[in-house]
Amino acid sequence: MLFDYDTLKLIWWGFVGVLLIGFALTGGFDLGVGMLLPFVGRNDIERRVVINTVGATWEGNQTWFITAGGALFAAWPLVYAAAFSGFYVALMLLLFALFFRPVGFDYRSKIADPRWRSAWDWALFAGGFVPALIFGVAFGNLLLGVPFHYDDTMRLEYTGNFFDLLNPLGLLAGLISVSMFVMHGAAFLQIKSDGFVAQRAAKAAVIASSIMSILFVAAGLLVALQVQGYHIAAMPDANTAFMPIDKLVTRLTGSWMDNYAHWPALWLLPFTGIAGALLCAIFSKKQQAMAAFLSSGLALSSVILTAGASMFPFVMPSSLEPNSSLTLWDAVASQKSLGIMFWVVVVMLPIILVYTSWVYRVLRGKVTNEGVVADQHSLY
Repeated sequence: MLFDYDTLKLIWWGFVGVLLIGFALTGGFDLGVGMLLPFVGRNDIERRVVINTVGATWEGNQTWFITAGGALFAAWPLVYAAAFSGFYVALMLLLFALFFRPVGFDYRSKIADPRWRSAWDWALFAGGFVPALIFGVAFGNLLLGVPFHYDDTMRLEYTGNFFDLLNPLGLLAGLISVSMFVMHGAAFLQIKSDGFVAQRAAKAAVIASSIMSILFVAAGLLVALQVQGYHIAAMPDANTAFMPIDKLVTRLTGSWMDNYAHWPALWLLPFTGIAGALLCAIFSKKQQAMAAFLSSGLALSSVILTAGASMFPFVMPSSLEPNSSLTLWDAVASQKSLGIMFWVVVVMLPIILVYTSWVYRVLRGKVTNEGVVADQHSLY
């Protein structure tokens, strides 16, 4: 093996983070555009402009989402199993909301009836809003801990229900996620559209980035001052394979801030997230679309990295039995599996990045009202 087992565990923590950020940066603006559709498009042509800004690339962007799910299953099988047990209803709701997207894109313009098209516009809104909200709510509940534990035979038992997820911190995290993707989608619309659509998108970006900044600060204060975090007090050698219940975990208010005390440089992450959002608002107001989009991407990446830095090394804490909490040290696949998949990622990830960059270069340029009218039968 090229790497020790504990090194591979750390590498895969990083890989999963990269895949999540990749999905957020690409699929994130798809979700944001969907949420903005009924508001920045005031007539049918403008709404078709909005749809076609992502129409050529949204399916390819889902590659990141599928790959992140596959990596979760392959690298952290215990997390995959626990997540689908604990968040089953939420994940099914997410899945069915995502169904609105391909159907909405394909069917919306098939019939010229305004009621038909308006219904699909709101379906596309739901296809963006519901997943964005669920992503945030799920993470907020990870910070609180998920009600599961392992019994004497190492079978996982989940005791919560869907409505338990709708707690104040979960909903706050959900609103941060929604505002973050709206900001990113609005910044993307500024690049890909013009006229009134771009102007309204710029206003939406200013509003969404301001809301995201305020909510992000509020969530940080809540987590630091009110939420009981998790801390590993003792565990077996990280270079070995061991069961989750073999470690000792303690809970204490403010423990999620421990990593920032040990590595002060991590404070750059939340500050960069706030700064990126504020810069997005400033650049959007000045109609500097590309700068606004890059700032939005910086904010989004920093928020995800802040979350990862706060929870490290926990992946799915248990509120019922802290010792059953899943971490990157004990929820992983075998060393051989991680080693084989490492080389798969090393080969395939650059290919995906190069191909994605090439696609966006080929499809660069704005979607205009005139272009939509001229290509009525070939565009969404």
